[in-house]
Amino acid sequence: MTMINDIHSQLRQISAQDFASFGLGDVAYVRPVEVDGVAAFAIHAADGTPLSVVDGRELAFAAIVQNDMEPVSLH
Repeated sequence: MTMINDIHSQLRQISAQDFASFGLGDVAYVRPVEVDGVAAFAIHAADGTPLSVVDGRELAFAAIVQNDMEPVSLH
């Protein structure tokens, strides 16, 4: 239990800027979008920075994994 309390204490001390960048290079999210009337999937970095738009969800996830990141679906 002490270890959990130590982790919680450390997390409380993270600055807002550090928290915002947490996972930035490790996580990318995918969300459905429409481009020129065609369904597509946008890939964004954890901070919301657009990275790419592709025509399939599976392709989006594959591109993220290929770049050593963890894909997350956004609804």
